[in-house]
Amino acid sequence: MRVERHGHSCVVVHAAGQLVVDPGAWSQVSLALDGADAVLATHEHPDHLDVDAVVASGLPVWGPAPVVDLLAAAGAGADRLHPVADGDLVTPAGVRVRVLGEWHELVHPDAPRFANVGYLIDDRVLHPGDAYVTVPDGVQVELAFVPVSGPWLRIADVVDWVRRVRPTTVVPIHDALASQRGAALALQWIERLCDVDIVDAGEVQLGEGSGADRQSR
Repeated sequence: MRVERHGHSCVVVHAAGQLVVDPGAWSQVSLALDGADAVLATHEHPDHLDVDAVVASGLPVWGPAPVVDLLAAAGAGADRLHPVADGDLVTPAGVRVRVLGEWHELVHPDAPRFANVGYLIDDRVLHPGDAYVTVPDGVQVELAFVPVSGPWLRIADVVDWVRRVRPTTVVPIHDALASQRGAALALQWIERLCDVDIVDAGEVQLGEGSGADRQSR
């Protein structure tokens, strides 16, 4: 299995099929969607979902109900849209994906709450979207994409979540709001306080065993 980052929270997972998670407007959307078989959207915020690009791609999309509604309103055909919720097990492009969680992390008590799901791909790779999703008991996550900046995020909470998930490897995402130095500082704290391998690279190859090879891009 191989994973690629394409800016902010957009990643591509090469498994039995090629899955794109969160192709948002702050990402290299065209590059990410090129050659893809399916899209997984964690929630409807534009930094995670470029509606026009996803509709134009013609790809099938899995996402929570607000994502499906937004894409349908923009002209995506119903046969392409697959609503998901916490606890679902789906197989986009033949890849086994568990759906985790319900809500975006709270920005402020006076701010609206949004639906958010995470995706556990082949029980190996976890993309949480903008939430600290709970991983099922007995699952050993090999690679977790970990948000490092955002109005809803506190590094202490990120550290506690990484400790609960216990991934072998952490790859940073949701970094467009941080300076290069700020994102590096967040990773330093995660590395210092969690027993994980930090891989800050554009491409990561997961082997048959534990660990990951990395390539800078």
